[in-house]
Amino acid sequence: MADGAADRWIKMGAAVLCTAGLLAAAHWQLPFLLQHWAVFTASLLLAALVLFFIRFERSAISAREVGVIAILAALAAVSRIPFAALPGFQPTTFIAIVSGYVFGGQAGFMVGAVGALGSNFFLGQGPWTPFQMLFWGLAGASAGALGRYFPGMSRAAMAVFNTLWGFLFGWLMNLFFVVFFIKPLNWSSFLLAYGASFPFDCFHAFGNLLLYLLLGCRIIKVLRRFRLKMNYTGG
Repeated sequence: MADGAADRWIKMGAAVLCTAGLLAAAHWQLPFLLQHWAVFTASLLLAALVLFFIRFERSAISAREVGVIAILAALAAVSRIPFAALPGFQPTTFIAIVSGYVFGGQAGFMVGAVGALGSNFFLGQGPWTPFQMLFWGLAGASAGALGRYFPGMSRAAMAVFNTLWGFLFGWLMNLFFVVFFIKPLNWSSFLLAYGASFPFDCFHAFGNLLLYLLLGCRIIKVLRRFRLKMNYTGG
């Protein structure tokens, strides 16, 4: 009951947040938003992150599950560092996806979000960090939904899913670049920014595909076996 009530409060908070954003857009109108779009977008994003973390904090999760999430998040963070010199190659996306697919959307979100935060202590924190946390978290959360409704996904389908998230993460991160650095903000500058990032998005997508084809099935198998042993209580 307590968890259900917490979920209802989280959903109500998200609804209030979206409603406030729409009302603000209607009140301030487009010229004001274009002038203050960075602050407005960053505020909504940070509020969304807070709601996700509150939901995780109030969920019924065991200490063993927390330990597994922490290990996977550390792996997501550390694996990103050696490949920092390769443009667009982001193992964090792959690890968040396989974690969410096996352990659920909540675990996947936390692995992606904490992995982004942890790796940026080495690669550099900045205004991009909350964006990376949210979008890598959403990669893991979406994989959790996939694992819940389609637990028997084929290898080809999972490869396509990983590839698509390579492009989607780049497109979402472009919002950070556009919001904070593109002045004036118009359709021409918007499309130019997305076009400039396309080669890096292709590298990201190819990296995700390569990692899944080489390691995906093995890692998912190991994680599922570990999940079964973690949930086994004996008799």
